[in-house]
Parts: sequence; C-alpha cells; structure tokens
Amino acid sequence: MEKKVTAIIELEEMDFFAFHGCYPEEQKNGSKFVVNIKVETDISLPAKTDNIDDALNYVKIYELVKKEMEQRSNLLEHVVTRIINKLSEQFPQIIGAEVKISKIDPPIGGKMRAVSLRVI
Repeated sequence: MEKKVTAIIELEEMDFFAFHGCYPEEQKNGSKFVVNIKVETDISLPAKTDNIDDALNYVKIYELVKKEMEQRSNLLEHVVTRIINKLSEQFPQIIGAEVKISKIDPPIGGKMRAVSLRVI
C-alpha cells in the first residue's frame, strides 16, 4: 500500500489592482492588493503519474483569485470569504486553505505599508 503524501502549495504575492473599500476614494481610485494563498492537498497521485490532470492546478487557482478580486467589495472579510468558499467548491482535493489579502498603503491618515486579513 502506497503512503498518502500531503503537501502545501503556495501562491505567493499575487498583485492585483482592485476597488475594495468602504470609502468613496477607494471605490473610485482603487488600490493595490497582494494575495497569498496556501492550500494543503494530497499529491500522491500526481507524484506517481506526473500528469497535470491529476494535480491541483495552481494556474486555475490564480484565475479564481483574479476573478474574485475583480468583484468589488466594501470589506476584505467579504473578499477573502468568497475566495475560501470558491476554492472549496471548485477544488474538492483541497484539504485546507489559508488566504491572506493585504491592502497596500491604505488610506488611514498616516503612513502604513499595508493592512492584512488572514483566514485559515
């Protein structure tokens, strides 16, 4: 009997320009966002077959994230929850996921590199 092998696939620092935010200037002017995703999956079959059809395709994960980032939301909580829900719907082979969204240079009236929300 072959041993089950799980792995973490990470999509790191995906850059997007989007219009998420509660303030009118955020919704009008947009902001830069960085998304990081970690997904746990069983890689036993693709490790054996060397076939992309047996693997969790990270290009499709990127496309899912891009599509969700294009949909306007007031809150990062809404965006990250949509991403988590879509990941679990479209990729049943995902055992667990972590999504982090960072809004770069948020309009807070002071200097800050980013504000982030991470959901596990």
